[in-house]
Amino acid sequence: MAKVTILGGGSWGIALAVLLHRNGHQITVWSALPAEIEMLKKEHEHKMLPGVILADDIVFTTDDAEAVVGKDILVMSVASSYTRTTAHRISSLVAPGQCIVNVAKGIEEKTLMTLSQVIEEEIPQADVAVLSGPSHAEEVGRGLPTTIVVGARTRKTAEYLQSQFMNEVFRVYTSPDVLGMELGGALKNVVALAAGVADGLGYGDNTKAALITRGITEIARLGTAMGGRAETFSGLTGIGDLIVTCASMHSRNRRAGILIGQGKTMQEAMDEVQMVVEGVYSAKAAMALARKYDVQMPIIEQVNAVLFEGKSAEAAVRELMLRDKKLEVSDAMWQ
Repeated sequence: MAKVTILGGGSWGIALAVLLHRNGHQITVWSALPAEIEMLKKEHEHKMLPGVILADDIVFTTDDAEAVVGKDILVMSVASSYTRTTAHRISSLVAPGQCIVNVAKGIEEKTLMTLSQVIEEEIPQADVAVLSGPSHAEEVGRGLPTTIVVGARTRKTAEYLQSQFMNEVFRVYTSPDVLGMELGGALKNVVALAAGVADGLGYGDNTKAALITRGITEIARLGTAMGGRAETFSGLTGIGDLIVTCASMHSRNRRAGILIGQGKTMQEAMDEVQMVVEGVYSAKAAMALARKYDVQMPIIEQVNAVLFEGKSAEAAVRELMLRDKKLEVSDAMWQ
């Protein structure tokens, strides 16, 4: 049995709390929001996960020391925009070698750092790992079969975490490619916004398939230029996560995109979804990285134009369709 704290009381953190409790671990849930902790204490249920009941012996707290000190694993499950402030807040309490598993997906806009890099900068003494893959909280909380990947700097850490998270309905693979995993997880949210916009415009399966396949091409193009491994982008944390996020109504990014395609503004869409839409926060960072590494990312570019430059969704799709003629595979050779 491990002592595990979930840092963040959102739906994904709560789903993982339920999963890890089923695995026999001692669970604490921490939030910076007293109202959120009081609600969880009273209801033992998250409003976004109806019917997923939290066990009576799960501890809920807003106390930083109670959450961090003496714990075997800290699961960083706050929204990406709060990762740095949360890491900074708990840094002095984290012991050398204490394991922190980041489960949020995003890129910090100002620094263009992945979230594990942010945590490592704020808490250099920690052993930082990443858990990512196609895994909606609504399904994990209900115990539906899910397969995911844990990435770490060392095999020892990856295999330790694999053994703590894995069970008969939650299969965990390991990977040393932390950078590739995080880029796939962050950038797929931007492509999912585009997929949602296409749905909102009334486009069909052909359009969705094109966005998924050309989207993963863009993600892999940037990811490999930054040092990620090509095979990571064809795996669970690449194409797998992209498929589920573009296709499912559990996806807040897709839902926000649908609303934008129907004519709502970015802010109106985010307000209606009522959850953090990570793709909005990652879109500018993705475009900045594309420029930094001199990589073409036309889908990401058009998403930014719609979100931040007032471009209509119809015009963005038209521009994508009328781009210069291309080979599908850039290094393909004719016989």
